[in-house]
Amino acid sequence: MKLEFEYGTGKMAADLPDSTDVFITGETVKDPECLPQDWDSLYAATLESVRNPIGMEPLADLAHPGAKVVIIIPDIVKGGTQPTSHRRVSIRVCLDELFANGVSHDDVLLLFSNGLHPRTSVEEARQILGDELFGEFYDSGQITSHDSEDYEHLVDLGFTPQGDHVIMNKYVYDADVAVLIGHTQGNPYGGYSGGYKHCATGISHWRSISAHHVPQVMHRQDFVPVSTNSEMRHKFDQQGMRMEEKMGKKFFCCDAVLDTKSRQIEINSGWAREMQPVSWKMADKRTYVHWAEKKYDIIVFGMPTNFHYGNGMGTNPIQMMQALSAQVIRHRRIMSDRCVFIVSSICDGYFHDERWPYLRELYDLFQHDYMNILPDMNRYGEYFATKEEYIRKYRFANAFHPFHGFSMMSCGHLAEEHTSAIYIVGAREPGIARSMGLKTRATFEEALADAMRKYTGPNPNILALPRTFTTAAVHLCMKDPALNSAPVGGCPCGG
Repeated sequence: MKLEFEYGTGKMAADLPDSTDVFITGETVKDPECLPQDWDSLYAATLESVRNPIGMEPLADLAHPGAKVVIIIPDIVKGGTQPTSHRRVSIRVCLDELFANGVSHDDVLLLFSNGLHPRTSVEEARQILGDELFGEFYDSGQITSHDSEDYEHLVDLGFTPQGDHVIMNKYVYDADVAVLIGHTQGNPYGGYSGGYKHCATGISHWRSISAHHVPQVMHRQDFVPVSTNSEMRHKFDQQGMRMEEKMGKKFFCCDAVLDTKSRQIEINSGWAREMQPVSWKMADKRTYVHWAEKKYDIIVFGMPTNFHYGNGMGTNPIQMMQALSAQVIRHRRIMSDRCVFIVSSICDGYFHDERWPYLRELYDLFQHDYMNILPDMNRYGEYFATKEEYIRKYRFANAFHPFHGFSMMSCGHLAEEHTSAIYIVGAREPGIARSMGLKTRATFEEALADAMRKYTGPNPNILALPRTFTTAAVHLCMKDPALNSAPVGGCPCGG
């Protein structure tokens, strides 16, 4: 069987056994039908949701003359820049409802919830919002981006019952109405984006995020495979509810369940605590795909240079490990206990220093100072998170916050923990892959032969995942749910 997998900016060919199973997201198993994608239809569906929210009063009832409103919007990392994206439609719907009920245009702020991601650039804001919305709010200074290091615009809310320190955006805290525009999309961290995950990661301080994006949470037995019953998910919810308690108001959420092409399947609005489970019911049908009839010994996929977090993610070693681990988290239910990954990547050591100025230093430190596994690097968390050079680049030069790298490393270790071996195929700098504990071979065929000889035997069950990083991912499950490996304390699939 001849297949092609992502490799740099192109493809690499592979000749795999004819018995290989192939899964392509959105094609092998079709997504649930999306809503009609014309503007008027999506506007009407969104308006219906906003006027009939779950667990709280409609947005119109929250609006009044003099009310200060902050509309919180996911950053460019979450994708969805088409003219009928959920962001654009829902922002317009919410604005129309607010203005019709007395809110002044001058009292609205559009806030990008980038968290520890790079602060949204002017061009990215235009891409996300479109020319009309951008032009309506930019010149008047009503578009900004969360800054987790701007202490004049942060509020310390104390601690959750679990002991997590909650520090949140002051614009949101001070607003009379806080609208969260989100996406209910499959996410290896806590099951789904949107809801309380949106505020807990998007408008908070790195110390709040360090309560959940760390080894003691990611390496719990309830984290792999992904579910909405993990300790991480509970921490998101607790932090979000702490924000609501101290603000004295609920977030008004408007979340869309999205398909492989970021099209709206369903739209739900309301109080996150009650709205999330409703959204997850539909999202589960798209995301937890009950397809596999056997456990797989070898999983084959490719890693492009540019995906999710941007150019360089498929080349620098820290981000590569995170990306590999994301596949483990999503697909652990269908992996045999001896499972091997075979992955094409140019792995040339391109770190994209402008976007991730600290990763090269992290990588170099990992080679020294008794750093035997990636979680050992967490000892340097405080040092990196408070290093002025990296903070300056996060605030003013569109770089990731330095603590972001530690969540990547905490996650990255899971690839090593849950596989027998990982082969990187076609590495231009194979020593980089080997320095992360990965094996290297020149071709898929060589890697497959070696894996069969050392780990799986001569007749492995093989799964190929073309386009795994270029489409919105799913969490693969066994067709018979009883055969899934379930997270501790959680359900075999979904929530």
